[in-house]
Amino acid sequence: MSSANQDATRDQIEAELDDPLRALGLDIEAVEITPAGKRRILRVAVDKDGGVTLDEVAEATREVNRVLDGSEVMGEQPYTLEVTSRGVDRPLTLPRHWRRNAGRLVKVTFADGRSATGRVLESDDERVVLDVSGRRQDVAYDQVKKALVQVEFNRPKGADDALDETDELETEHDTEQHTEAGEA
Repeated sequence: MSSANQDATRDQIEAELDDPLRALGLDIEAVEITPAGKRRILRVAVDKDGGVTLDEVAEATREVNRVLDGSEVMGEQPYTLEVTSRGVDRPLTLPRHWRRNAGRLVKVTFADGRSATGRVLESDDERVVLDVSGRRQDVAYDQVKKALVQVEFNRPKGADDALDETDELETEHDTEQHTEAGEA
């Protein structure tokens, strides 16, 4: 599949899944299609304020299966579906990403090449306020080149309820048979 076709397929999948997943209170954070021999891997990352639980990922997996089973978007080639949480390795690119990471430690690389590591205190649609070494620093999103959540061994209270970035559910899809696996 060419890159343009893959991008169009990814965009169509995202469009078909947006309303059904939004009805579950979830946002689509990423849709990725990766070749894997004669199969493909379709990864759908979801998130919501407060993080997603394993039960919510299981419900999202069932909903994604339902939508894709009734659609021709994936064609005839078999694929493996993985529905997962956003994960800490994904950059913070939208205001909701900053809001959802309030209290977390982030490393910010600025457009001018400087960098800073600080805790997200608050955010809105244009900027974030970080605590950098005990000082408040206002950062406009247009000043940010890249921002990543830093993994901490002492996670904020309540973070254990959310799905770890390594947890995911997979389902196998063949043109002849559809089976679900990995649900808790």
